[in-house]
Amino acid sequence: MEPHLERQAEVELLLPFEVADYVDFYSSRDHASTVGQIFRPGSPPLPRNWLHLPAGYHGRAGSVVVSGTPVTRPRGQLLPAGAAAPVFGPTRRLDFEAEVGFVIGVGSPLGAAVAAGEFTQHAFGFVLVNDWSARDIQSWETQPLGPFLGKSFATSLSPWVVPVAALEAARVAPPRQDPPPQPYLRCEQPWGLDLSLQIMLNDQILARPAFRGMYWTPPQQLAHATVNGAPLRTGDLFASGTVSGPGPDERGCLLEMTWDGTRPVMLPDGTTRAYLEDGDVVRITATAPGPDGTTIGFGSVEGRVAPAQPMDDPGHRQGA
Repeated sequence: MEPHLERQAEVELLLPFEVADYVDFYSSRDHASTVGQIFRPGSPPLPRNWLHLPAGYHGRAGSVVVSGTPVTRPRGQLLPAGAAAPVFGPTRRLDFEAEVGFVIGVGSPLGAAVAAGEFTQHAFGFVLVNDWSARDIQSWETQPLGPFLGKSFATSLSPWVVPVAALEAARVAPPRQDPPPQPYLRCEQPWGLDLSLQIMLNDQILARPAFRGMYWTPPQQLAHATVNGAPLRTGDLFASGTVSGPGPDERGCLLEMTWDGTRPVMLPDGTTRAYLEDGDVVRITATAPGPDGTTIGFGSVEGRVAPAQPMDDPGHRQGA
């Protein structure tokens, strides 16, 4: 086989498919509960609808980039603590989100819902996703319509797609859902996935979240996204939302790890982070059990934070 192989270090890795549409969900109960505690202390951590449907937002397909693409610190409106009015400038609270996504291979017509049990007829495979987030821009803009500029500047994707069929040995029962989901969200087959993620910042391990604890499964996400008749297209990307667990070493973003920057984490080299700094490199990897005791790797999704560009840079001018 050697004549037919190329060394990975000597090839340029590209996006593995052309992204048609991009939807990001919010499927980890641990993540959603922790975020609720941070922003709504003393109130129920989960929104009223969270246990009834897989919440999500529609992202920007054009800013999905392959692993290794630098991520420029975005600008936008942000409201500093105690300020009466917003200011404009580079985000001060740049974050990552470790996620797993699936890509659609076979589309569906407008007006036809896709049942949860039809997942394997439409989904081709799974990828790793980093949903970069500007938390200060996001918090100012979110009401009333949800994330916009705080998310749309970049989403990083691993260059490898693991086919659905290759993950048969990784399938496990998902967490019990209470209350029972609506009939269209019920899936007879077990579609929890026993994936082990690892998050590294500047080659230092930050966390090891497990995907098997995700409350809403990929077939449920797909069924909910299409139940109103929205069509699927080849290349549609659906991301899980931040993968987090109950322990402090299982959290999938700095928002959780640092309690929105109020409790900076200390890295093994003695440095600390509340949020990402220019030059930081985030690398997310994952593995899954394969057949006969083998291990399936997902490769990695990696990105380096580049400084915000000056507003007079030619790249900001129309037509440049």
